[in-house]
Amino acid sequence: MAEVTLAHVTKRFGDFTAVDDISMVIEDGKFTVLVGPSGCGKTTTLRMIAGLEEITSGEISIGDRVVNQVPPKDRDIAMVFQNYALYPHMDVYNNMAFGLKLRKYPKAEIKQRVTEAAALLGIEGKLKSKPRELSGGQRQRVAVGRAIVRNPKVFLFDEPLSNLDAKLRVQMRTELEQLHHKLRTTTVYVTHDQVEAMTLGDKIAVMKDGLIQQYAPPQETYDHPSNQFVAGFIGSPAMNFLPAKAVREDGRIVLSGSGFSLRLPAERAVDLPANVVMGVRPEDLDGPTSSTEDTIAAKVSVKEQLGHSLLVYGDVHGTQIVASLDPHRQVSIDEEIRLKANAKSVHVFHPETLETLI
Repeated sequence: MAEVTLAHVTKRFGDFTAVDDISMVIEDGKFTVLVGPSGCGKTTTLRMIAGLEEITSGEISIGDRVVNQVPPKDRDIAMVFQNYALYPHMDVYNNMAFGLKLRKYPKAEIKQRVTEAAALLGIEGKLKSKPRELSGGQRQRVAVGRAIVRNPKVFLFDEPLSNLDAKLRVQMRTELEQLHHKLRTTTVYVTHDQVEAMTLGDKIAVMKDGLIQQYAPPQETYDHPSNQFVAGFIGSPAMNFLPAKAVREDGRIVLSGSGFSLRLPAERAVDLPANVVMGVRPEDLDGPTSSTEDTIAAKVSVKEQLGHSLLVYGDVHGTQIVASLDPHRQVSIDEEIRLKANAKSVHVFHPETLETLI
């Protein structure tokens, strides 16, 4: 196993900067997730760690070795691709054994490694099958198994679950988590799915426009987002944002705007600019309520019954918000309702820099 260090790493394609001077330490044995929207630079970062993309500037180290000039085959990494990249003419055994054969491992050791990996992944009964005879989940297990048999210092995963249906994604996510718990190999995992990032990562790096916006444990990222982008990207449904005025009354901050007024707790009475953006997560809204204190008035436009919760979408003077309510609450389309906001959990952002103020 090995620590992976990126120091001021930049990647340019002509005039386009795909990754812009990023630095991070991926700790030995930890599961780190790179997450962000399409085009944010996460896959390019992964491919630079793998050696599949040459870096423009900066330095990448695996363990105590700088690998900028080291070819992929000599970096002691194993990569699992989005499309599995299995050889269709080979059976499962030979797909998993292929890399070891290239490195001229003894046949007995190859057999032992493949058999152990197949048992670990629950595909020991499929070793003679061709990829076309397997389900999507089984193909993914073969691709993971091919990486495991290498016993590398670092696993690299490039959106490995994106081709699976929703139920299988959840199952494979759990299996990958269990696998990491057993192997404890340093892992870097790329996804655009923030639920995957939150559930799998010891740490997550949220990326946008080639920059790391925040690099922290999942719960810290959720509770204390560094800026409005991170706050809106992490969490499902996404955080609600409303333009607000911030004024100090009797030593406390009051956030107000069209259809709402919220008084923040005394311990959150920090100096704020007059104009701010208020952020409140759907799960921090409750109602409907008859109270007018610390509430947001909204006209219901859509409701989605999920069984475990009721998502209510409402219009607040031209801005759409969503609330995650008790599934047994009764609301009607076009109804005017008031939603109680948890003032302790409200976030406040600068309207221009988008940085978190509270």
